[in-house]
Amino acid sequence: MASLRDLGLSEYEARAYRSLLETGPTTAKELSRASDVPMGRIYDVLNSLETYNLVRSQTASRPKKYVAVEPDTALDRLLDDKKQDLEAKAQQYEEIVDDLSDQLETADPVDEPFWTAAVGPEETLDLLLERLAAADSRIVMVGSSPARQVDIIEATERIVDELVAALERGVEVSLLVRPDLFESLPREANREYYERLSPYENYSARATPNITTTFELIDDTEVCIEVPHPLGREETFGVIDLKDPEFTTDISKAFDEHWQEATTINPP
Repeated sequence: MASLRDLGLSEYEARAYRSLLETGPTTAKELSRASDVPMGRIYDVLNSLETYNLVRSQTASRPKKYVAVEPDTALDRLLDDKKQDLEAKAQQYEEIVDDLSDQLETADPVDEPFWTAAVGPEETLDLLLERLAAADSRIVMVGSSPARQVDIIEATERIVDELVAALERGVEVSLLVRPDLFESLPREANREYYERLSPYENYSARATPNITTTFELIDDTEVCIEVPHPLGREETFGVIDLKDPEFTTDISKAFDEHWQEATTINPP
């Protein structure tokens, strides 16, 4: 069951507040007996509740009397305090991330080839999003047909989110696809790509029938290659992420040739 402690009150504070709701205006001594809060702690507890603005006191009376704020108002105040605490924590974590981003540096790229792979729809999408997020200067996306085993609308939204973030940080994004790709995509996915990406000057999209594979080229040094299902199903089996300067140079040259022959994509 939910309790006042879930909103930040101590056990004594929660007991004292609940008892005040039952007793009405009362003294600290009477409240100590009603709530079973030790007399040696009751004033600290009441001072704390006043700090939370959960109780009001009648200072002119002798002895001093206390009354509880109405529950709806009290709960709203506790909720507001919690929200402020969470916002402060979030800001603190953002500042920590900013500091660590300056401290943690990636080593200079090496010429030795390196590859990794992901198998399964969620795993392949996660790997692609990770690599898009790592781009510093250029993203090339070449596509023939969408994978059938994923929620294409959700996947599109997540990919476009990452592309928008890349565009915002100045990365050049180029999309090259088959013309019939858009016929196999839901209209919502088509517009997701066009409406959110086309306003950026560093984004461009073209279509050509000479596309038979799906891959992403990152910073001309890394390529994510889609692996089709070995049984010929219309779904992606996995993705290979390969860092190989010689291979990616060839891929980049081939892309540039196809790009020159491609036509600009019009709004869907």
